[in-house]
Amino acid sequence: EAGHGYRFCDGLIQGETDMRRKDREITESDRIQKIIDACQCMRIALADGACAYIVPVNFGYDKAGKAFYFHGAAKGRKIDLIRQNGYAGFEMDTDHRLVTADEACGFSFEYSSIIGKGRITVVDDLEEKRHGLDCIMEHMAGGGRWEYPDPMLKLTAVIRLDVEELHAKSNS
Repeated sequence: EAGHGYRFCDGLIQGETDMRRKDREITESDRIQKIIDACQCMRIALADGACAYIVPVNFGYDKAGKAFYFHGAAKGRKIDLIRQNGYAGFEMDTDHRLVTADEACGFSFEYSSIIGKGRITVVDDLEEKRHGLDCIMEHMAGGGRWEYPDPMLKLTAVIRLDVEELHAKSNS
């Protein structure tokens, strides 16, 4: 969408902010998807006054909707901040490997990572909750057919993060 400060890159939204290390930037959607697929944990950052409240979460990704889903208790600090702010940053990383050397300054660390930001909301619609939980189960357990009884859905918070900006990077 023109004028919103974002560009679409093979179906994924990337910000117009330049990455300092262009040699590590990943822009191909298939490589970005592989990083997402390899990650088991995403960290979401929510504004809490003058501080950031960072929470690790298991997640699922709806590629067509460009949205991440996660779930948790329907009450608590995370839910309060999501409802209060409606915006979050996120980070995930994988492919970790320490590269050793004879001297301390020669050490390095290999990784692949994604950072981004977007609108975050608590999902109320039961069908969307099921869809979000299906995305999570597909990512974490490899799919299958899952049932989510209405009474359990009503007690479970399903959260959707609509990606507005995403940057991927690898040092490997």
